[in-house]
Amino acid sequence: MLADALLWLSAIAGVACMVLVVVALTANITLIMFRTGSMAPTIPAGSVAVVQSVAASQVQVGDVVTVDRAGDLPVTHRITSITPGSNEDERVITMRGDANAADDPYPYTVQTVRVVLFSVPGIATVIVAMGNPYVLGGLTLGATALVVWAFWPRSSKDRRVRTHTAGAGR
Repeated sequence: MLADALLWLSAIAGVACMVLVVVALTANITLIMFRTGSMAPTIPAGSVAVVQSVAASQVQVGDVVTVDRAGDLPVTHRITSITPGSNEDERVITMRGDANAADDPYPYTVQTVRVVLFSVPGIATVIVAMGNPYVLGGLTLGATALVVWAFWPRSSKDRRVRTHTAGAGR
């Protein structure tokens, strides 16, 4: 009974993970981890944000977006101004972290950005820990033990009890 319940929960969790991966791939959704507090208190250090890639023409002043920087880590700040770029798809944006007193030192010329949909404070350490080989090994061993336990052949005594109980309900 307990084995069946654990297997069903594991199967549901697996299906949910697969659905989330498909949704993330089709909707251009990724995760961003925050190491600094430049967006505090809105998004404190140690948070994880769910972001979606959109055309730069779709963002507005006040949106929190992530922009990629050549040769450096991406930056996630709030847009303070937007001006047209050299073509229809391009925008030049200035940004500032909520915890910062001044705008970023230079504007960003972008065609796409990643808009922050929502964030979860304090979960970055859990996600980083999941990449630890010992944690992954423990999870693998636990899942293996669950599958072996659920499918291990039962003794003949267990079969007689099941058969007798199943026959009593007729």
